[in-house]
Amino acid sequence: MIIFDKQSEFFRYPQGAIRENSKITLNIYVKRDFVCTPKVIIEKRHDYNKQFYKSFLFEWTGTEKNYDLYRCEFTIKEYGNYYYSFEFGNKQNPYPATHELLIYKNDYNTPLWIKGGIIYHIFVDRFYKIKTNSKKDNINVRNDWGNVPNYLPDENGKILNNDFFGGNIDGIISKLPYLQSLGVTAIYLSPIFEAHSNHKYDVGDYFNIDPMFGDENSLKSLCTESEKYGMAIILDAVLNHSGDDSVYFNKYNNYKSIGAYQSKESLYLNWYTFNNWNDDYDCWWNIKILPTLNKENKSYKNFILGSSGVLKYWLKAGIKGYRLDVADELPNEFLDELRNSVKTSDVNAFIIGEVWEDAANKYSYDKLKEYFCGNQLDSVTNYPLRTAIIEYIKNKDCNSLYETMNAITEKYPPQTINCLMNILGTHDTVRIITELGSSHVPENKNKMAQSKLSNDEFIKAIKLLKIASLLQMTIPGVPCIYYGDEAGMEGWKDPFNRGCFPWENENQEILNHYKFLSKLRKNSNLFVNGKYKCLVHDMGVFVFERYNEDQKIVIGINLSHNPITLNFHENMSEFDSTTVGNKFKIWPEKYLILCTNLI
Repeated sequence: MIIFDKQSEFFRYPQGAIRENSKITLNIYVKRDFVCTPKVIIEKRHDYNKQFYKSFLFEWTGTEKNYDLYRCEFTIKEYGNYYYSFEFGNKQNPYPATHELLIYKNDYNTPLWIKGGIIYHIFVDRFYKIKTNSKKDNINVRNDWGNVPNYLPDENGKILNNDFFGGNIDGIISKLPYLQSLGVTAIYLSPIFEAHSNHKYDVGDYFNIDPMFGDENSLKSLCTESEKYGMAIILDAVLNHSGDDSVYFNKYNNYKSIGAYQSKESLYLNWYTFNNWNDDYDCWWNIKILPTLNKENKSYKNFILGSSGVLKYWLKAGIKGYRLDVADELPNEFLDELRNSVKTSDVNAFIIGEVWEDAANKYSYDKLKEYFCGNQLDSVTNYPLRTAIIEYIKNKDCNSLYETMNAITEKYPPQTINCLMNILGTHDTVRIITELGSSHVPENKNKMAQSKLSNDEFIKAIKLLKIASLLQMTIPGVPCIYYGDEAGMEGWKDPFNRGCFPWENENQEILNHYKFLSKLRKNSNLFVNGKYKCLVHDMGVFVFERYNEDQKIVIGINLSHNPITLNFHENMSEFDSTTVGNKFKIWPEKYLILCTNLI
């Protein structure tokens, strides 16, 4: 009775989130014998409540076969999270569905320089070490690079994360030519501020680079040298919590400051929330070494966001952006001020939020987040895509991938979609080749430490990783390679996913594949802002295109048991091949890259 496809530009234009005051056009087909006066109902969401905003009448525009075509054009002037549904002026409502519609601020833009590139994520202690004068008291660096990280608890049952392999900033500088060979345009560093763990998420001093890694001059040198290779540096900003062993909390008297744990007279007392001073305090996920910071405290906000604050300080040192740890923990007002602080220092600085779910309608602490309304983030960590890719590869069913991409393209702003951080692995996930190649999860950490893929499993995993990385590299967004994934590094969850890079023992087949994908991205500007359209989604078969008015790239993947044939109206050519035609076969567990008019 009613025909409406929210994924089609004909039925809803423009697609994706929409800039405020832009014209929105909706078309619907209504069966001719259904007498009605259709209108669109707009509601605006305020936290968990939806409130009526406006309604707009459709106008009849003509007849096609047995359907009347109705069109409605309207604008929404205020940014926010909206929903639209249809009413038909009678008791029947044959199309009761409600659809999301995100409206973003008129001046919301994202940095152009990051789009079309490749991000490389480095866990600094485990990437590469060069002997320097940098040192840290009471720290012993292991001399067995490449062995299993410590995973056993101490005598008190605590996991201390206090084993160090010695990777440092100078080591990264020495490997810039290698990163350039991968097509890397941005290096995202795990936290580098002074802290007492190997992961550095327990910040001890925001204004000091950890001596294990180097010093401020080391970071400045990295920024300068990286720029020569066409790369920018992104830091991990841990703003939700500090370490208990820090300038600000100073639980163990290791700093000269008077910390909040030591005295109620401390300048930092109200940066934290004590339920009963001083042992009972709020901490992240009840982890006592990570006392939670009060993001509403003016003194703390000024320390981080002010004119002489942490974020501006490191931007002046030469970095080009921040990845915000646990962004869901940062209140909307804090994120609003954060964006203003960063963008007034450098309008082209890149702000990524660590978000694990759909970021267009995320709730945190009973508040609707406003990540993409224009006041907060440029991008998020695209975990939903990672989950969908893995499900497709492992289960040979592309439905989750198809639905995930539909949700992203329907709800996210296009300027955000083109710079989403597309991941297959991070320091918080199982290594991607382990995820794809293992038939079962070891039952405990002792077995995880000893676990390795068999030769047959590894060969199979390489085949699947090639397909997963192809999706990561060609779906809208910016792929982020977790250090060592391109070398075939294995590992279960933390700390086994944080091993040392296997220099001189890289898997060349995987490495060459990543370099091939880098070449593909470099050869077309479609990966900067090309549109996305799914052409086929049928269980194991997933085919999509990236396109604009001048070019087209088609990615076809066949995880079914039978060969399939793709037919096109125009001639296509295989990328990196002389094969040209309008009919192509994809064999089982294979992929195909086709293109027209590649620059």
